[in-house]
Amino acid sequence: MGTVAVSEMEELQGKLRGSVVLPGEPAYDQARTIWNAMIDKRPAMIVRCAGAADVRTAVDFAREHGIPLAVRGGGHNIAGSALVNDGLVIDLSGMRSVQVAPHRMRAWVEGGALLRDVDHEAQAYGLATPLGINSTTGVGGLTLGGGFGWLTRRHGLAIDNLVAADIVTASGERLHIDSDNHPDLFWAIRGGGGNFGVVTTFEFALHQVGPLVTAGLIVFPFAQARSLLRNYRDYVEALDENISVWAVLRGAPPLPFLPESVHGTGIVALAFFSPQPPEQVQAALDTVRSFGNPLGEHVGAVPYSAWQQAFDPLLVPPARNYWKSHNFNTLSDAAIDVVVDYAGKLPSAQSEIFLGLLGGAANTHAPDEMAYPHRAALYAMNVHTRWEEAAQDAACLAWAREFFKAAAPHAAGTVYINFLNEDEVDRIAEAYGPNYARLRQIKAKYDPDNLFRTNQNIRPDA
Repeated sequence: MGTVAVSEMEELQGKLRGSVVLPGEPAYDQARTIWNAMIDKRPAMIVRCAGAADVRTAVDFAREHGIPLAVRGGGHNIAGSALVNDGLVIDLSGMRSVQVAPHRMRAWVEGGALLRDVDHEAQAYGLATPLGINSTTGVGGLTLGGGFGWLTRRHGLAIDNLVAADIVTASGERLHIDSDNHPDLFWAIRGGGGNFGVVTTFEFALHQVGPLVTAGLIVFPFAQARSLLRNYRDYVEALDENISVWAVLRGAPPLPFLPESVHGTGIVALAFFSPQPPEQVQAALDTVRSFGNPLGEHVGAVPYSAWQQAFDPLLVPPARNYWKSHNFNTLSDAAIDVVVDYAGKLPSAQSEIFLGLLGGAANTHAPDEMAYPHRAALYAMNVHTRWEEAAQDAACLAWAREFFKAAAPHAAGTVYINFLNEDEVDRIAEAYGPNYARLRQIKAKYDPDNLFRTNQNIRPDA
């Protein structure tokens, strides 16, 4: 990295409304701690931005001094791209404003906001936009990679609902981008990750959702997993877009509606969601129950914002995390066999395999309409390998990698960019598919020197 004099550091601080956090200062270790405890990076400085002007100042400083640059939103990315060793981190975590215009069905969300921030403000008007499934996730990183969750089948991905954005580019320009202003850049940020600049504000379309939705879990014993998943597969391939059912294979948490004797044993949990009231989806619930013999269930009318936080307790930091992921356009019997085989030998009590259901509105867009290309994918399968002690690293990593390799012949050969680990650089082209060449061209236009490279990096086209 370039050399930064003390006087230059003081000059940087003088230009900011926020603050600079340096190694050795009391706030430093907290400021460099992110969700995945496997990431232990030591930046040379962390710029806690108070607004877009601070972001621009920090980008200019990093570029002019030749310093490696990272951008932190929610700090939830599995690969740890929010931090960089010996470089400058633009920390957006103080920029969490959410402004809602209910009459226009729009929300303006700052780059450091979390999902819960958006839900809190939008649900005050009975509105929502499709985001993720864990309320502590950062809106910025989730959206720039695509963004899917419980509302995706009804209203599409987060990027399908992104109307406009304000971005600071590598040259320090502050641009307002949408389908009419810098449309190439707007195309690129809808799935291209953090490769093209720092988005300081997102403008989302909102939809009438809640405040009550139908949601909950129907839990089955692991012994029924093979037949259960085949029934599930056959059912969801023609499922109404108002209904979403995700499958999770793991050890049973101590859920109050399950007998104590079941806690810790292998289960298949089907997470049921619909924005419609229970009486309108009762037939669908009965069908899902019939896939096997449930151990217990808790499904009914629940506040949407509460359901968005339902899985937070399973993902609280600190813990060590490693993911491996495949997209599936269909789920063959052979694929189900692999899933069940490896779910039967989970390496830790917190590890799980989930099948996130896509389809519906998410698959109505053309693959080249935005940078995110996976419009034929029906499932995003992710292996959440999660454990507490470094001594378990080898066993947990080996299990995840072996499972990934065994599942590969049955998968679509594509992957969701937000699920890639730091060690999967070779899959970046796979994540962008037919849009990769165009993304490299746009990268060369807006970031020819690859300033924004601490990410799942798109190298500029030479």
